[in-house]
Amino acid sequence: MSENAQTPAVAVLGLGEMGSALATALLDAGYRVTVWNRSEDKAHPLVAKGAQPAATPVAAVASADVVIVNVKGGAVAADLLRASGSELAGRTVVDLTDGSAEQSTTTGHLVIEHGANYLHGQIMTIAPAIGSPDTVIFYGGDRTTFDRHEALLRTLGGRATFVSPDPAVPVLYGIMWGLLNGFLHASALLGNAGLSIRDFTQQAEPSLTSLSSLFPMLANEIDNTEFATPYGALKHHLPSLDDLISESHTRGIDTDLPTYTRNLVAGAITAGHGHDSYSRLVEHFSRK
Repeated sequence: MSENAQTPAVAVLGLGEMGSALATALLDAGYRVTVWNRSEDKAHPLVAKGAQPAATPVAAVASADVVIVNVKGGAVAADLLRASGSELAGRTVVDLTDGSAEQSTTTGHLVIEHGANYLHGQIMTIAPAIGSPDTVIFYGGDRTTFDRHEALLRTLGGRATFVSPDPAVPVLYGIMWGLLNGFLHASALLGNAGLSIRDFTQQAEPSLTSLSSLFPMLANEIDNTEFATPYGALKHHLPSLDDLISESHTRGIDTDLPTYTRNLVAGAITAGHGHDSYSRLVEHFSRK
């Protein structure tokens, strides 16, 4: 392993779109990187940039202080790490593989049992944004390990954020798909009307920023289970949702997403929560 703790040697297991982006960001930052992939051809562009190829996952692990795993599914990640066995001892494993919270916990136990430190990360972007100072990656696991390798982790995403000593927690931070779907539905409406989506994002930026600023208030309501509100109550959302559904239908845009939302709001109103905040709908998703 590298003797210089400030510039650890890194192994990247898995060279798909995201894994290759992770390895590239490390190479660009001057790290010594060893790469492995089941199909060797994916390693060739990285080797051309200075990476060292490994014939096996075990060989890649043996070369590194920090082992980054980004493969197809948590079960595959666990199998690769299990096969490395005693070679994991004394190293740090950063698992950036998608999977369930339960799988990240299981993999964490496996890694720790073999004498390694473990972090699980949830990447909140697409491959081209890896290495950007604005890219968010949430981490859970050993805080001391995160602090020790923070510079490396910020090379992958400038807004690397430690959220919990529980490695399962970052998985639960994956909220971007609901937000993206709302934006894409709006984009479909605008595009149908011949409007520029780029212009919309620029002109509506203050409104979008204002909307995200509501999240702390909603979070406080949910944590305290206090939903009554003097303004913006659920009953006032229903007409706007009806308008959105009608507009979507008229323009031939899929109505499933706004209809689903309307049904949530209408159900809450029927249950007597018409004067409550929008945050009351969390109870539908909780299903307790």
